[in-house]
Amino acid sequence: MGAAYPPNTWLQVGPVVAGVPLAWWALRRWPLSSASVGWGCAFVLLHLFAARWTYSSVPYDAWGRTLTGISIDAAFGFDRNMFDRLVHFASGLCFVRPLVEIGMRHAGLARRLAVIVMLLGIMAIGALYEIFEWSLTLGLSPEAADQYNGQQGDMFDAPKDMAMALLGALAGLAAGLGRPRAISGPSRPA
Repeated sequence: MGAAYPPNTWLQVGPVVAGVPLAWWALRRWPLSSASVGWGCAFVLLHLFAARWTYSSVPYDAWGRTLTGISIDAAFGFDRNMFDRLVHFASGLCFVRPLVEIGMRHAGLARRLAVIVMLLGIMAIGALYEIFEWSLTLGLSPEAADQYNGQQGDMFDAPKDMAMALLGALAGLAAGLGRPRAISGPSRPA
């Protein structure tokens, strides 16, 4: 099956294609635990899955009706496709462990300070992404911009997306993801 909006798909997949070699290089220079790498990979896979349709067009509600006979949107009172909010939540959740570990292992921060820096980092990354998304849509046709941006008529889409990333990070902290096992060893391979 092809992508629903091929030009938009490359806008979403392109950074991953460019980022994988950079991540490979960075992990060789500044290693992380398998758990941290796994959480990062889980987010990348979710992102690539969503890029197939664009975030706001993933047919999760149709899948729910097919599998269970129940509309997820109706059950929760959603009047828009909420998959993009799920991905923003996942961005916060999936990067708790890696960012705290980076702070502790490679920046020498105490855990508490690494958690604060991680929360600020997730909020900053979310804000930068929303600014990038907005600036990118300035050069697209209105239809292409709406498909890429996925606001779905919600003028507060950007702050809600950022709030979901923060909520995901807080959920990750509550689940203990901000407590990596004792970090020891060199921060760089010998």
